[in-house]
Amino acid sequence: MSADRDPVLKAPEPAEPVRVEPDADLAATVEAVLLCAGRAVQAGRIAEAAGLPRETGAAQVEAAIERLNRAYDQTGRAFRVERVAGGWRLLTRPEHADAVAAFLNLGAASRLSRAAIETLAIVAYRQPVTRAELESIRGVACGEVLRSLLERRLIEITGRAEEVGRPMLYGTTRTFLETFGLSSIKDLPAVEGDAAAGGG
Repeated sequence: MSADRDPVLKAPEPAEPVRVEPDADLAATVEAVLLCAGRAVQAGRIAEAAGLPRETGAAQVEAAIERLNRAYDQTGRAFRVERVAGGWRLLTRPEHADAVAAFLNLGAASRLSRAAIETLAIVAYRQPVTRAELESIRGVACGEVLRSLLERRLIEITGRAEEVGRPMLYGTTRTFLETFGLSSIKDLPAVEGDAAAGGG
């Protein structure tokens, strides 16, 4: 029998190095990025930060987010990664909203008035919309309410209408989506009878 076939003389196989699962590393990186972002971040941006190709890495990032959320659910964490405003953001769970609001001193002064909510709803469902259209639907002047919503960055001027006087057009913002936990305007709940749109 030749020496190279003799198991006694054969060199031992090198031990496999212990490696951390790549998904676990990526999940930790995704978590770190979202913790410091303070806003919704697209999966492609997170992939770039992790040193991955933007296009192909986005799917890996979303798989890592699923891994994180499973871990958060299993350990009863107070937060999850949610899709909002076309990206991903680390958000506290709804059941902790009262405690978080109390800690941040979000009192009545920071809440939207009924008029502001009505106006915001019309803008959201009818955008782009002019001030005249808003006032026609609501039946009252909307100047002050519009200014308040602009200051809060919940709406923005998106252009001018192609009509006499070229009035400004209003639409919702990324801040609006983040505030209400929406991924896009398409996620707005359906309104029976199109009430928010004034029936039109």
